[in-house]
Amino acid sequence: MNTATKLSGFALGLAAVFGAAYGAGHLAGPVTPTAETRHDPAGTHDPGDPAGTHDPGTQGATAHLPGGLLVSDRGYTLRPVDAPAGQFAFRITGPDGAPVTRYDVAHDKRMHLIVARRDLSGFRHVHPELDAGGTWRVDSPLAGPGVWRAFADFTPSGGEPLTLGVDVTRPGALASRPLPTPATSTTVDGYTVSLAGTAQPGRTSPLTLTVSRDGRPVTDLEPYLGAYGHLVALRQGDLAYLHVHPEGGPGDGRTPAGPAVTFSAEVPSTGTYRLYLDFRHGGAVHTAEFTVVAGDPIDPTPTAGPGGPGHTHG
Repeated sequence: MNTATKLSGFALGLAAVFGAAYGAGHLAGPVTPTAETRHDPAGTHDPGDPAGTHDPGTQGATAHLPGGLLVSDRGYTLRPVDAPAGQFAFRITGPDGAPVTRYDVAHDKRMHLIVARRDLSGFRHVHPELDAGGTWRVDSPLAGPGVWRAFADFTPSGGEPLTLGVDVTRPGALASRPLPTPATSTTVDGYTVSLAGTAQPGRTSPLTLTVSRDGRPVTDLEPYLGAYGHLVALRQGDLAYLHVHPEGGPGDGRTPAGPAVTFSAEVPSTGTYRLYLDFRHGGAVHTAEFTVVAGDPIDPTPTAGPGGPGHTHG
């Protein structure tokens, strides 16, 4: 995925900046949610103009906002459309109002779609397919009832990277789940992932995630979208979004394939964040999750603790 933002649609007001030496990603600006929540009680998508669309002429007032807070930015708009049951579909329309059909490839894909439930208990990163009419389609990543934030991360050909976001509601009984407490290690699919470093408000600092299995370091992580790991950070409350990548990658002759993957993180404010690390091993993509409080030190020695439900996806 693109350093700046390539996942059209998944960012809600975080003034967080994750990107520098090791990973590239940057979020800055006030925490002011501006994209309106769109509810869809039938679990489908309205083809009409999404609430919260911003006129391109107002970009001077919104240029400072983090990616993913807006449903419309720089003339491009994320528009959910009707889709058959079990499918998620949307279009990106350009400054001329027509669906965009040409996109640059970033980290092996032209579109990265990330969805997260509002209470941060659900997370998916998927890659839709584009049809000839400019509609992106994918098997629905919305796993269960609740309000989900969908982020589209993309670069229109000849344009700048963008991340647009919109809320979608899946009907059904829902009990909000509290975030797991901060911990320095978590398990997913038989892997143990440990976290070392301190997210310091106002400063850039490294966060290192180390993968092991059965007590042995994993030194043969597999390339996933051109990297050995992808990190998404969301701030509790406003779901401010940041996607970063580690420095280097497969084929550069100097980046090891694990067990450690390091990112740099700049968090301009205190707060609680949920981190999602995607890594590929054993032919599958696994997602390890952590809760981090900016400003709290993370002991480099892993301590047992339920980092929350991780998961595998293809």
